[in-house]
Amino acid sequence: MTLTPADRAFQVDLRGLVDLLSHHLYSSPRVYLRELLQNAVDALTARRALEPDAPADAFGIRLYADGSVVRVEDDGVGLSEADVHTFLATIGRSSKRAEGIAEQRGDFIGQFGIGLLSCFLVADEIHVLSRSARTPDAPAVEWRGHGDGSYSVRTLPASARPAPGTTVTLTPRSDAGEWTRPAQVQALGRHFGSLLRHPVVFDDGSGGAGVSVNPEPAPWARTYPTPGARSRALAAYGQEVFGFAPLDTIELDLPAVGLKGIACVLPEAVPAGRRHGHRVHVKGMLLSDQADEILPEWAFFVRCVIDAESLRPTASREALYEDDTLAAVRDALAERLREWIARAAASDPELLGRFLQTHHLAVKSLAVHDDEILRLLLPWLPFETTDGHTTLDEFARTHRTVLVTSSVEEFRQVAAIASAAGLGVVNGGYTYDRELVHRLPEIRPGASVADLDPATLTAHLDPVDRETELAAAAYLALARDALAVFDCDVALRTFHPASAPALLVDSREARHERTRSQLAREQEGGLWGDILGALRQEAPRAQLILNQLNPLVRTAVAIDEPELARTSAEALYGQAALLSRRPLRPAESSLINRSFLDLLAHALRKDSPLREDS
Repeated sequence: MTLTPADRAFQVDLRGLVDLLSHHLYSSPRVYLRELLQNAVDALTARRALEPDAPADAFGIRLYADGSVVRVEDDGVGLSEADVHTFLATIGRSSKRAEGIAEQRGDFIGQFGIGLLSCFLVADEIHVLSRSARTPDAPAVEWRGHGDGSYSVRTLPASARPAPGTTVTLTPRSDAGEWTRPAQVQALGRHFGSLLRHPVVFDDGSGGAGVSVNPEPAPWARTYPTPGARSRALAAYGQEVFGFAPLDTIELDLPAVGLKGIACVLPEAVPAGRRHGHRVHVKGMLLSDQADEILPEWAFFVRCVIDAESLRPTASREALYEDDTLAAVRDALAERLREWIARAAASDPELLGRFLQTHHLAVKSLAVHDDEILRLLLPWLPFETTDGHTTLDEFARTHRTVLVTSSVEEFRQVAAIASAAGLGVVNGGYTYDRELVHRLPEIRPGASVADLDPATLTAHLDPVDRETELAAAAYLALARDALAVFDCDVALRTFHPASAPALLVDSREARHERTRSQLAREQEGGLWGDILGALRQEAPRAQLILNQLNPLVRTAVAIDEPELARTSAEALYGQAALLSRRPLRPAESSLINRSFLDLLAHALRKDSPLREDS
């Protein structure tokens, strides 16, 4: 394009641009070696397209680091002098756009043409020596780029004609030793390039033979004598990469996008929703070891290593670009995990049992939204019940009607009493559990499921005889008066176990309604008071049920001293509230402390009725 007199060319501050890359595009200076490897791989890909009949091992990459320089050599397609001016001196221009290669971009890893700039993260000068393989007698070209934005290009004489390819040499800055010392360069080469299809060799300048960075192909690309040997090899690779022995490994293969890899089932449970990073390679080059977008959120029980051909990297090449292809891959991999669960349910109950014992929460989250997994696994999933931790299938065989609580605290309030009364109650307070229990009839058509109503429980508590009720009337009246501040009624029943002196029946919804009613009373008048008044219902009351079979209760209802009777009722309420394991209100905590001290004072008095009875 020709500039008009009014036009001005952009002036680029290279140091500022490098600072921008280091702080906002790349996660670490270590990516410089990945970018050099990536450029070398792309050059080899172009060379292979130029010479398709060359031997498989004819072209490769060599890394060199001796503490003073870092060098990356490749046998790729190389650059001509015109290429050097066009692609190394123009920021943002990519050689992959040239000479019809744009139509083949799927064969290349890099697509943004800024990778060479990453070298300025560790060096102030980049030296490139290249010779094009496209022209047999092409001269070698030398390019030197400097951190201040200047560069020089010269064509070498015919006597200096290396083999086609490119050599990039860096002279590291003194503050970059962490990333450029020989051991680190070798480690970074293996980290980024362990699955590359082209041979990569590292030389530390000591005079010994070079060390292969990627001596073997990916484990899923190898052949094994038996399926068992293959499974063991994949598990060993998963342990090497992630540091844990997988519960099982799941092979992943999506030919449509050229994806292969493994999913390693974690041997320990993880909190729901915690998304582990997965190790994602694109055409063999490591893109990220913390990619969480490759699987749906519910699949937090696995960690994956995959290598794909058709996934698009972001500009930093450290994450995946969110597009339709990635969405389709995510759905396909999720289906592979479902298939593994189905196979385990059908053919390996022992493996399924170990998996569910560890990851039942993850499976429950999946079963809520996946009817097939629900059908397969709901009978196997463990739940907390009045019969202990058991499966719904087994629990439904014992109890014609399965009752489910809406919270953990409600289950803890009633568990012992319900069990003694022969009621089958499931703790529905944990994530997904209540919803899944209500879907049990879909799997077992004869099963009946209902929410636990306090009236259902109290109906199974035996009433006391009329004479006993009349004898306790005075005490019950005092107890109701003492506990009126908590909107709590008091009743006398008989139930098992006899060791339980009292049962506090109080749902979360009832407490919420009483709180709202109390607020409405405090806000009488004004707009807010009118709103709350319109919403006000008859607030449901809590119920303290005293157990006539308990010796302590029988002693308490016989107390004829009013103050001591009130104190004993408050103490029984406090003990029942503690056993419910729900959060205590400040007034309840105060009541527990006060009643304990009052009872202690009564017990220490010689004329205390409690002391005389004891």
